[in-house]
Amino acid sequence: MSPASTNAQRVEKHRAALRAQGLRPIQIWVPDTRAPGFAEECARQATIVNEANRADPELMQFMDSAAADLAEHLDALETGHRE
Repeated sequence: MSPASTNAQRVEKHRAALRAQGLRPIQIWVPDTRAPGFAEECARQATIVNEANRADPELMQFMDSAAADLAEHLDALETGHRE
């Protein structure tokens, strides 16, 4: 048996086990973070979002409130209390 067929059998066995757990394979395409210009495009979009956030104080208050609520919930979970 060649190493390639052994590897293929191992992969198929792993996939069969995952399917037996009720999972199914899917293919997800994501941006290539290594692509030229990726970091610059991220910075450009972050600037646009940041400017929009500054122009909407209610949004910032909502986000701050949501972050505070999340922090409280996480603190409660860490100390063993449930809400």
